[in-house]
Amino acid sequence: MFKSYETELAGRKLVIETGKIAGLANGNVLVKYGDTVVMVNVTASKEPKEGIDFFPLSVDYEERLYSVGKIPGSFIKREGKPSDKAILVSRAIDRPLRPLFPKDFRNDVVVIATVLCVEQDNSPEVAAMIGASAALSISDIPFGGPTAAVNVGLVNGEIIINPTEAQREVSDLNLTVAGTAEKVAMIEAGANEVPDDVMLEAIKKGHEEIKKLCEFISNIKAEIGKPKFEYKSFEVDHDLYDFMAENFTEKMKVAVQEVDKETRDNNVSAISEEITAAVTEKLGEEAASERAQEIGEAIYKLEKKCVRDMIFYEHKRVDGRTLDEIRPLSCEVGVLPRTHGSAIFTRGQTQAMSIVTLGMISEEQELDGIDTETAKRYMHHYNFPAYSVGEARTSRGPGRREIGHGALAEKALVPVIPSKEEFPYAIRVVSEILSSNGSTSQASICGSTLALMDAGVPIKRPVAGISTGLVTNPEDPEDYVMLTDIQGLEDFFGDMDFKVGGTEKGITAIQVDIKVDGLSYKIIEEAFARTRKARQYILDDIMKPQIAAPREELSPYAPQIVSTQIKVEKIKDVIGKGGETINKIIATTGVKIDIEEDGQVMIYSADQEKAYQALDMIEDIVREFEVGQIYYGTVTRTTTFGAFVDIGGGKEGLVHISKISKDRVKNVEDYIKVGDKVPVKVIEIDDQGRINLTMKDLVESKEESTEDASEEIQSENE
Repeated sequence: MFKSYETELAGRKLVIETGKIAGLANGNVLVKYGDTVVMVNVTASKEPKEGIDFFPLSVDYEERLYSVGKIPGSFIKREGKPSDKAILVSRAIDRPLRPLFPKDFRNDVVVIATVLCVEQDNSPEVAAMIGASAALSISDIPFGGPTAAVNVGLVNGEIIINPTEAQREVSDLNLTVAGTAEKVAMIEAGANEVPDDVMLEAIKKGHEEIKKLCEFISNIKAEIGKPKFEYKSFEVDHDLYDFMAENFTEKMKVAVQEVDKETRDNNVSAISEEITAAVTEKLGEEAASERAQEIGEAIYKLEKKCVRDMIFYEHKRVDGRTLDEIRPLSCEVGVLPRTHGSAIFTRGQTQAMSIVTLGMISEEQELDGIDTETAKRYMHHYNFPAYSVGEARTSRGPGRREIGHGALAEKALVPVIPSKEEFPYAIRVVSEILSSNGSTSQASICGSTLALMDAGVPIKRPVAGISTGLVTNPEDPEDYVMLTDIQGLEDFFGDMDFKVGGTEKGITAIQVDIKVDGLSYKIIEEAFARTRKARQYILDDIMKPQIAAPREELSPYAPQIVSTQIKVEKIKDVIGKGGETINKIIATTGVKIDIEEDGQVMIYSADQEKAYQALDMIEDIVREFEVGQIYYGTVTRTTTFGAFVDIGGGKEGLVHISKISKDRVKNVEDYIKVGDKVPVKVIEIDDQGRINLTMKDLVESKEESTEDASEEIQSENE
């Protein structure tokens, strides 16, 4: 049965419809926010997926270019693999939903949000996040929502909910907040060095709107929501777990207390084998073999409880650090001899190497998406090879995690990147994770800042990144222990990974992943305070001593830039017919040339002399000739009525026979020949652009020349 529900969000109409389309999905909604329309369908498998120890949730945000009236630019003219932007939105939809499914649920759940129509003032990403929650809430899939989400901007110091396109262009903040009616469940932000208190206030204001939306979805669920289906529980057998806990808790606590990750993993493997042997002896080989997966999950649960209990009750971390202690840090710049900039940043056993490449503006990344961004001048890519965690796997290209981590580092650094006018280069940074034991994305932020300064990129201020973790009391979520600089094990077994990048002035990026149902404002505020303190320490005590400011000179292997400004109408002259003129300049000098629509010309070359040669050739082409100006030209051809002289820029002028000399000229070639260099003066430029020249006032007549010669001979004889 068709149903339509309406509310208001940021002063604009939000409509959720259901019961009209996609009737075979477990849940379906059509979200209409202004003229933006997003369809969300959710489905679940009837049986659980065997052989896994996690909840198999898949989220896809599908951009359709027809939604903005565009035909795909690919050869096959249809949408291909999801864009980076679509992957990032899929991750943002996933993060607040995942913790709200039952912990023992193993059925496949698929959420597909399809963007059907876009009005740029009304975010399809926000509509998709609201729609995913609504579709799950009214479906028969077990889900503990609802959740909702909004975008928050900061325009001229004013916090704006769901800013319009014009407001987003001037906003100092691009914050997406998701949550339940009680708590904040997800934070994703890019910011122009926004202070902690302003960021917290923006999160709170966003959450106030989320509360209203959650109530709206709850009312829909109360009216038309289906009963949740029953499922096979994969909760660990209590008797099995109790046997392990009773006999091996102390040994497991000893096994996990080790600074070195590899040694700790070996310790845990050894105790796991011992536990498995004991369980096999208790159950028998056949029963133990049949319950192998369940035994593995119980061992994992025991290890997790040991780590969490040590942190929560004893305030003891597995590597011996205090709760607010950062792992040993070090950094180095200029590690590669011929790249344009490079650095290595090490935090404990996490190590990232970042490499900078500078290129022409025309080498910026072209984007073919559903928003108005068509190009990206600063690009940050993150690679996470298997050897970084000691595994033997071949590389398969970047996955969703790599794209997400690269985007976070990019978001953190964009606010300090100089404008195109200040630094007319395309900039690519690649972060290679050499070793991983937690917080690799934050190491890549630090390493990339160092590499950019090593490359001589005049960034406004250095940026550092750090993460905090959380272990909560399951009986009272407000009773918690917070950790600064979490390593891998604390991330896996903890309740939060709160990542913050920023400068000494303020926050530039946030990404928060949680495994609980939400965070209180108190936790968020404390996380900001901890990351600010740690960030300042990294900037002042670790990074600054290595390189305090961007290098004044670019690498000799980086392209040098010579630029000039020409009139827009002259662009076609520089390019020439079919690119003939500009290609000739490039072939002659070996440079690369970018010409902007406003007439700015940028010449790139590692050889500055060649760059200036190309500049001279361009300026020669665009030179404007005026009556009365004098030039030194080359005679290109002669006729019975005069001579044609090349005066530069591919321009020729005619010296009429009557303008060659003060003498009466009967034969042009008695005075000038092809190839002669002669001074000429512009006396007329007609309506067709034809140039008339004179030599008469600039050269001596034959009679004057003869008299001068006679005087010189007489003087010598005397």
